[in-house]
This record gives sequence, C-alpha cells and structure tokens, in this order.
Amino acid sequence: MTPRLLRRRPWQRSGAFVASLSVLFSMPAYGHGLGLRYDLPLPLVLWIIGAASTVLLSFLIVAIAVRSNASVKAPTQSNLLRWQISNAVTGGKTRLIARLLAVAALILIVVAGIIGDQTPTRNLAPTAIWIAWWVGFSYLSAFVGNVWSIVNPWAAIFDWCEQLLSKPASRRAKVNWPKSLGVWPATGLFLVFGWLELVWEGRSIPSQLAWLAIGFSVLTWTGMFFFGRSTWLTHADPFALAFGILSKFAPTEICVEHAGCDTRAAYGGTVVTDRGEALDCDRCYRAAESRRGWILRLPGVGLLHTENISQSLVVFVIVMLSTVTFDGLMATPFWQRIENALYVALPALGDSRLAIINTLGLLSFCAIFIAVYRLVATLISQGSQKRMTPDTASRAFVLTLVPIAIAYLVAHYLSYFLIQGQLLIRLASDPFGFGWNIFGTARFRPDIGIVGARFVWYTSLFAIVIGHVAAVSLAHIIALRSFDDPRLAIRSQIPMLMLMVAYTMMSLWIIAQPIVE
Repeated sequence: MTPRLLRRRPWQRSGAFVASLSVLFSMPAYGHGLGLRYDLPLPLVLWIIGAASTVLLSFLIVAIAVRSNASVKAPTQSNLLRWQISNAVTGGKTRLIARLLAVAALILIVVAGIIGDQTPTRNLAPTAIWIAWWVGFSYLSAFVGNVWSIVNPWAAIFDWCEQLLSKPASRRAKVNWPKSLGVWPATGLFLVFGWLELVWEGRSIPSQLAWLAIGFSVLTWTGMFFFGRSTWLTHADPFALAFGILSKFAPTEICVEHAGCDTRAAYGGTVVTDRGEALDCDRCYRAAESRRGWILRLPGVGLLHTENISQSLVVFVIVMLSTVTFDGLMATPFWQRIENALYVALPALGDSRLAIINTLGLLSFCAIFIAVYRLVATLISQGSQKRMTPDTASRAFVLTLVPIAIAYLVAHYLSYFLIQGQLLIRLASDPFGFGWNIFGTARFRPDIGIVGARFVWYTSLFAIVIGHVAAVSLAHIIALRSFDDPRLAIRSQIPMLMLMVAYTMMSLWIIAQPIVE
C-alpha cells in the first residue's frame, strides 16, 4: 500500500499534496506515479490470458519436475558468517550505529512534522513515512531480509531504557499474553493503518502524521512494558509482523540455535526453535556468541516453514493482501465510477460520505478476500479426501500468498517509489521547509522521466507473473510435504491454482487501468 497522495477528485478538499506535486513536476498527477497514457502493443485481454496461461503452465511443470516430497525437504543454505566481512556487517557496532540512525530519523520526522512547514512536499514527514519507511522497508524486507527487526527505533529505545534502569523484561513481572488473542491486535491495527493510509484525509498533513507517530510510540512502549518487548512485537505490532512476514521470502535470515526467548512459541517477528529457525531476535542474537547464523538461502524458502501458524495470522496475511489490492482498485476508473455514483446517491451522509464509501469498500474487500480464501481452503480439504481440515489447509498454504503480495508491491508502487522518493534528496537539505540548504541539494528537482508508462507496464507484468508462479510452486511443495501421494497433492492444489490464476487476471487488469485508460 501507498497513500493516495497523488489522486485528486473534484469533491476532495485535501489536495495540497497533489497541487504542490503538480506544480513541482509541471504535469498532471495520477495513481502512484506520474506518467502518460501507454498504448499496449497487444489488446489487454491477450496480456491477461497469456499471464494466466503462464501461471497454469508453471503448475504443470512443477508438478512434473517435483514428484516426491524427498526432493523438497532440505533446501541448500549457507552461513555467511563464515566470512569475516559478514561478521563485520552483522556485528554489534554496526547494529548500534544502525539503531542510532533510526532513532535519530524518528525524532527528526516527528519534530519536522510538528514545527516544520505544513506543505507536504516541503516537509520531511510525509515523504519519509510513506516512501522511505513504509515502501522502502517493505522492499528491504522482501528482497534483503528483516532489516526492520534490527533498526526498529521503538524497540531500540525500549531496550536502552531497560538497560539504563537495570530492569530487563525477564526480571520483572509481565502480563501473560492470552493465547486466544493470537495476533488479532496486530491485525486490527494493520487494518486501522490501511484506513489511515487509504481513506483518512489527513494522511499528507505533516503535523497529523507526527502526532500519529507519537501516539503509536506511547501505545508500543506501554504494550512492551506490560507484555514484554518480544511478545508485543510478535503479537501486536502490525509493522514488525508485516515486515517479518515479507522477510520470509528474502534470501537471507539471521538465526540463533538453541536460544532462549520469551516468544519461543510465537510467530511473525521473533521466533526461535531448536532447529535454529529464528526471525531476528536481537537479544538472542547478542547473547549467542558461537550459535549465530546469517543464512543465505533460495528466495521463498522461509515461506515453507508453516509451523506455529495461527488462524489470526492467516487473517493478518489476507488483510495485507486485500488492502494492497484495494489500494490499486481505488486508482481505477471502475472504482471512481462507483465512488461518484454512491457520492451522488447518498447526500444524507454529508461531507463524510467519501470517507464512509471508501471505508465500507475497504472492509468489504477484506471480508471478500477472507471468505474466498476460506472457500478455497474448504475445497483443498475436500480435494485431499479430508486428510486436511479447512482450518489446517488455510494455515498450511497462507504463506504461499506472500510472493503475490510482494509482486503487487513491485507492480503497483515501484514508479511511485522511484519518482517521489527523489524528494528525499531535496528534503535532506531542508527537512523543515525553512529554506535551509545543509547539503547543497535544496534546489534539486526530481526527474519524472526516470520511469515511463512502458517501464511500469512491463515491470508490473513480469512481477505479477513471477510472483504467482512462485506462489504456485511453493504451494505444491507444501502439498507434497503434507501428503504421501503425489497425485493427491496435485488434486488438492487445483482450488489454489484456480485462485491464483483468477488473482493474476484481476491484478493485471487493476494495474493496467491507470496506464491504458
């Protein structure tokens, strides 16, 4: 997801960011990037059919190439800490410097939001939050590793305060996290974040973002104090959980063997098992001298570990996927026609009708995605001759949807990231909008020609197809691990295949609308 900072409608009053960007770039704005209409060399329907056929063909190839579960049990991995340079990269000094920079950035963003110029393009806060942090760390998590777990400024400040007060979480009484809660708090908070980012009119106002950051800080530190740092991060922090899930696709993972941790049975941001599977528990990493590992692996291998998946985590993953898809849908003429029709038909709602329409749309979209996935899980159960229950099937295969979410992040937000991310060069010299020129870059003008509509289309096409092919392959591997009979594994995956083919077609249609319309 990225905020609809560049979308403008006749009846929206919060157009300061749009207007300023349009003036800055001297051209119209639309979607999540800036560009012109692109005429596809072939009709859109042919591209959609071709992409869907590719996903279908990939399933047949994988089914033929991988016929036994013996071939998928032990993927190749390598410990990068065998080399001295890797130890320097992951060493204590490097991690401390990274955390200090993250804390300084958080403070700078909050201060800039409160006291700086409230024009969105002249203030560091909107660009730093929506582009550098949310989109940037999503990419880092998916393609590098769980960098956020290392630099998380809220966790760093809490750690330092505990060390200063000599009262670590293990030495004081904590409130036990109810097992029935699972990650429902993180799911709810992520949905709130999605609403703020997609519906809330104040999403581009620096002072509003700054006070939201302060409120989130208070909530996070309070939760860490009562429940423990790691417990809160893995169950209630929506961003630690989201970045942790995305990082399971990444080619690297930091792990600690046989470590002790207060979230031993948790999942999503800090998990330590006797096998050495860990999602970057910083405390365990610091405590373990000879048992550390920085694992290099094939992309997507981390998504094959489906232990400790709760039903609440299933819903969290579906909410992530549905919100990012709904964000794309909101940029299409199709949704704008729905908005216009409902806006005219519901005058009784007054000035709040646009927010209400989009709120209901977001909630409905999430509910539809959850219901469809539940139906697919039920069909998988029936296809496996009920060797899996629908609940078991939903937990076993939900992580295979992560490559699709990552593909959509690339398809939908890369141009936005590359174009609007250039604002950081100018804002680095003048973060408050006071007319400073600290690094001599205050007059830098972003190059909107860095990407074009052609680049956006082909990048989106390849990202979506590759993401769905990866999802199909991972789902088949998990099926082989779950069933002794390869034929039964194939039959059980037909509903999942149909879901992914349908989502491929829908994704390409959504991505194409702002380009071809």
